[in-house]
Amino acid sequence: MRRTIIKGTGRYLPDRLVTNDDLTQWMDTSDEWIEQRTGIKQRYWVPEEGGVGASDLGLEAAKIALDKAGWKPEDIDLIIFATLSPDIFFPGSGCLLQAKLGLETTPSLDIRQQCTGFLYGLATADAYIRSNMYARILFVGAEVHSTGLDISTAGRDVTVIFGDGAAAVCLEAEEGDESVGVLSSALHTQGKFAESLMLEAPASREMPRIDEQMLKDRKHYPHMDGKTIFKNALKRLPEVTHEALGMAGLELDDIDLFIPHQANLRINQFYQQSMKIPEGKVYNNIDKYANTTAATIPLALDEVIEKGMISSGSTLMFLGLGSGITWGACIYRFQ
Repeated sequence: MRRTIIKGTGRYLPDRLVTNDDLTQWMDTSDEWIEQRTGIKQRYWVPEEGGVGASDLGLEAAKIALDKAGWKPEDIDLIIFATLSPDIFFPGSGCLLQAKLGLETTPSLDIRQQCTGFLYGLATADAYIRSNMYARILFVGAEVHSTGLDISTAGRDVTVIFGDGAAAVCLEAEEGDESVGVLSSALHTQGKFAESLMLEAPASREMPRIDEQMLKDRKHYPHMDGKTIFKNALKRLPEVTHEALGMAGLELDDIDLFIPHQANLRINQFYQQSMKIPEGKVYNNIDKYANTTAATIPLALDEVIEKGMISSGSTLMFLGLGSGITWGACIYRFQ
């Protein structure tokens, strides 16, 4: 049977470290206020002068992942690029990354699944690999949030949550009967909650796509109904956990490590408590990086591998919920 195997991972953060205390120069907030509500202590942002896009961060993460996998760029059959903050409106950042890798005609696919970008990307890569269409796929999740945030007291509730960063994963087809690689993927969307976390402008449904009134109404900044997102996460994450376990024929105790999306530490803590998951089996790093959206799960994956927390046979569950709203879970077992 054809399996999807992780051959290499990489992460990259820009140099500009922004602590909670740093944010107090732009908005009415405090380190205590932010940490109590989110668990975040700091985040990394691209340079203030700009000039760095999602594909630039993704390129650096991809180089590291490729090196660990022993691949050259020309070994890639497909690039899957997940971001909600593309370098430009179009074409997609995957095209830009493809050129920066020095490739000529390698296909690229951009996906806009926001916080579940890695889950949808992994499931998509697994489907391509199982269908024999591609054998080596580079997944990249990269975000530059900082250039699009309302860095003021008015935008405080959203701005303090987000950081910039990228992570990459090299996925390769391998034949064998062993139960390894991607074991299951469960994905969902409920679009009726789309307005609970949304960036409204510029928008093709408007003429013009952005105008002075939209700017005045601050529609070019993201806005969030935090209570709705929180409530849905507490309901959907346990549901999709059981669904993915059922698809893989596993029990909760069979999972060695849970890597949830890093949206809010309080969500992950409630999830752990409600599922009665033992301490040490849910990995969180939101305190260091904040919410890097499509990059959070693969970034955490790269960290746990680097820390030696993964061994042969380790079974991981990746899960998350975000804008859309979309949510899902994937189970992966290491060789």
